[in-house]
Amino acid sequence: MLTHPKKRTSSSTVSDKKRAESQLPGPGNQPIRAWLNQRMSETSVDLGVVTTPSGALVLGMAGWIDQWPKHGDPLSVRATAAAEQGGGHLHEPADSASQEWFCEAVAVPAASDRPLKVRAQTWDSYDGPVITVLEVDLGLPWPGDPGGEPIRLGDLPVDRCGMVLGDARALDSFVGLSGESIDGLADVAYWGKYEDDAHAQFGGTPTSQADGRGGPYRRLDLPLHEAHQLADQLRDWLSKGPRIGLVVSVDAHTHFHLLDRAAETHPLLAGRIELDGSQVLQLGWDPGDHSMRHHGERAWDQVYAVTLEQAGTTTLLRWTIPTEAEEPEQTQN
Repeated sequence: MLTHPKKRTSSSTVSDKKRAESQLPGPGNQPIRAWLNQRMSETSVDLGVVTTPSGALVLGMAGWIDQWPKHGDPLSVRATAAAEQGGGHLHEPADSASQEWFCEAVAVPAASDRPLKVRAQTWDSYDGPVITVLEVDLGLPWPGDPGGEPIRLGDLPVDRCGMVLGDARALDSFVGLSGESIDGLADVAYWGKYEDDAHAQFGGTPTSQADGRGGPYRRLDLPLHEAHQLADQLRDWLSKGPRIGLVVSVDAHTHFHLLDRAAETHPLLAGRIELDGSQVLQLGWDPGDHSMRHHGERAWDQVYAVTLEQAGTTTLLRWTIPTEAEEPEQTQN
């Protein structure tokens, strides 16, 4: 699947340049990092609800959700076992340290008889808001002592493909990024220098992005064979005319794509679908923020703590991703 512009375009800087510029004077002769910290405030956002009929909630990397059975037990088996122990970090290999660029998730017990509220604290990063704290009210009593310390479950990287939050059993049937269409349908998107010329001949609906800018033209919910025929016609038109300046993508209706589609106009790229009778939430990630702060994932130790915490008489699942201003400075020898 080709990746078209979703919401924002990252500035073309690199990590070393970013660190160097953080030492330059900003307004009032303050370091830029301190100035950014003053002007960027955190905001609380309600992300709706998820449901967990199985009693086990999973927070996992969207690009890997359907890969677990290829490496042993299904996700639901692993997640249920972890939830029965109060929660835990799922990874491969299971009996040693987490492998880089591979399956990871956290699973916890959760109420099976009510919706679970999901909230986020956000911070303005390079091109828009990103999550700094993700919280889920698990609908269960706090398992520790009153006023007790948070229970650390492990840590997770931010997946470039986003994160999925949902019922462990339902996620066993999740069809991921490269899977087959679940309903025999697909979407065709096209964009580029000659998109308006192509639109005049082939039609399609203009799309909007979360920041108000226009997105690709699309034809939605086409039978697979019609989608591929249209894509071939667009490519043939391109080859006989401009030759370059148009990108064409056929996106089969996988669960991954439908979540992605549901999320595209949300400021946090958050979208929900129903999967096997439960509500599943996907959280995309601002591409600029990911490329600057998270692209190394576990290989570069860009992983963030997941904890259980007390909130009154109930238990919260909390994933904390520091803002840039909170990250430790790297010193140079």
